[in-house]
Amino acid sequence: MTRLVWVLLLAPLARDAAGVAPPLRPFESDDSVVTTRPAAVNRLDELVLAKLHERAIAPANLCSDEVFLRRAYLDVIGTLPEPAEVLRFLEDARPDKRALLIDALLERPEFSDYWTLKWCDLLRVKAEYPINLWPNAVQAYHRWIYVALRQNWPYDRFARALLTSSGSNFREAPVNFYRAVQGREPADIASAVALTFMGVRLESWPQARRDEMAVFFAQVGYKKTSEWKEEIVLWRPSLVTDLQAVLPDGAAVRITPDDDPRRIFANWLIAPGNPYFTRNIVNRIWSWLMGRGIIHEPDDVRPDNPPQNPELLAYLEQELIAAQYDLSHIFRLILKSRTYQQSTLPGSDHPDAEKLFACYSVRRLEAEVLADALCWIGGTGERYTSLIPEPATYIPEDERSIELADGSITSPFLEMFGRPARDTGLESERNNQPNDAQRLYLLNSTDVQKKIERSPRLRKAHADARGNRREIIRGMYLIILSRYPTDDELKQAEQYFGSGGARSREVANDLAWALINSKEFLCRH
Repeated sequence: MTRLVWVLLLAPLARDAAGVAPPLRPFESDDSVVTTRPAAVNRLDELVLAKLHERAIAPANLCSDEVFLRRAYLDVIGTLPEPAEVLRFLEDARPDKRALLIDALLERPEFSDYWTLKWCDLLRVKAEYPINLWPNAVQAYHRWIYVALRQNWPYDRFARALLTSSGSNFREAPVNFYRAVQGREPADIASAVALTFMGVRLESWPQARRDEMAVFFAQVGYKKTSEWKEEIVLWRPSLVTDLQAVLPDGAAVRITPDDDPRRIFANWLIAPGNPYFTRNIVNRIWSWLMGRGIIHEPDDVRPDNPPQNPELLAYLEQELIAAQYDLSHIFRLILKSRTYQQSTLPGSDHPDAEKLFACYSVRRLEAEVLADALCWIGGTGERYTSLIPEPATYIPEDERSIELADGSITSPFLEMFGRPARDTGLESERNNQPNDAQRLYLLNSTDVQKKIERSPRLRKAHADARGNRREIIRGMYLIILSRYPTDDELKQAEQYFGSGGARSREVANDLAWALINSKEFLCRH
């Protein structure tokens, strides 16, 4: 295949004498030039803008409709929009069309698919070593998480079920929380609980505090059954008299032989005034949508790692409590805010601009989302493997990567692009940093080439254009980048098409290859 050297870079913004950047199409909205104090959409924006004003940091312009649509699809459902969806949104003249799109995306089944993937990373949903949930339990656990998200369970209910359930790991799916821990000592369980629900790495605490928290999980027991790989997780009541224990906030509690200590801990954890629980989940959601936490990293909460905007974090906590732990309320607050809808092009070169959320953060698509995007273009499926199948595992090629239940099921592509092993539950286990191996793969892979050459979507765009070069180019941009080309891009592409003579299909494949290798395709922006 002839290779087109295609430069798709974000040009530096030219500033006028007043220091105001003109909108840069197609990345910024034409009517969104930042003023000294841009209008806030909600209280969230007021708190972000107040902090920026305090530090003399200019926020970014609003992103364009094209950018917003693609961003929202990828951030909310991990899926590229269909060309017809792009056109329908761009033609929609309603002033609240962005808010309406967010509401619609949150109701789509792909939302549950994508966010089940996120939760399975945190909860270490994996059949094989070193977690060893085994395939039957993985399927049950994954389905339970999916249903909880699809039915929009309140987050306190979700957490309580994971912390207090007992029974078969095949039939009472949330008990797998206790099985998806590499060790079964109380200290190991306490560490997993702290990381998942409090955002705390327990090893940073003094040993005495760690021991106090482990007491609440000292009566968790495990029992085998006659069914292959089934195991019962249960509470083993203490036969001694009342037990004195200390909660992480320093409050002393008495545990009687009739009390399951896990329930006492769960009651403390999910109480509205708890200093960890609500803060942790709203900070995680903010990090997932904005690219970094208000406390960064979101699973490393400690006194010497304070929030960048304490008022913003406190506001989100209060909103979640007032909404009775409805996580979709937090999603809507963030997604409908001006802060989320900013361009990636910063309005200031201040070193703290990104961490104070003065612009949207560019970051590479997750391995599963990128794999699905390439397969969507190519009309193919990913080929999955399991190194230790027990029993032998078969995953249909048309199953999307974001739908995979088992962290043991993978592919060379997913491994190369940083899919987490799901061994620790740490956010940092997923590696979204680009590297040379990934670049070389995308530049030289015969698999990518075949996806382009055999793509039913690209073939249809080429056929529908009936030889019209401009329409071929416009159709390919719409499919791959969810937008039409700018005048300059169209002119460059037409010039390249002209150099190809009668080989229009081959030249079109070169264009598709160049767009797929662009930062604009590979990243959320």
